[in-house]
Amino acid sequence: MQKPSERLKRKIEKENLWIFILRCLLAGKKTGGEIRRELKEKYKLSIGMVTSYRVLYLLEKGGYVKIEKEKNRKYYVICEKGREELEKGKKILEDYLRILKEV
Repeated sequence: MQKPSERLKRKIEKENLWIFILRCLLAGKKTGGEIRRELKEKYKLSIGMVTSYRVLYLLEKGGYVKIEKEKNRKYYVICEKGREELEKGKKILEDYLRILKEV
């Protein structure tokens, strides 16, 4: 049986990957490969290639990121809508953390 803390970690990483991706893009445009490397190195997330590109596709479809093409490379850029959603997500997590610390 999986420990509850392991399940929580997995859920945060997989089901909320968007928040980590948007955070990566705050520093500037990145390719999908650069985003995956940063997720692994900075956030210690081992996410499959298909999963990361699926989330990027959904973020682009929703208007949270846009694609810029340069010399046959595709770069992802965070949009204002993405910045706003990132701040909302961070606020939600901060609120839950504050509640958990009060108990």
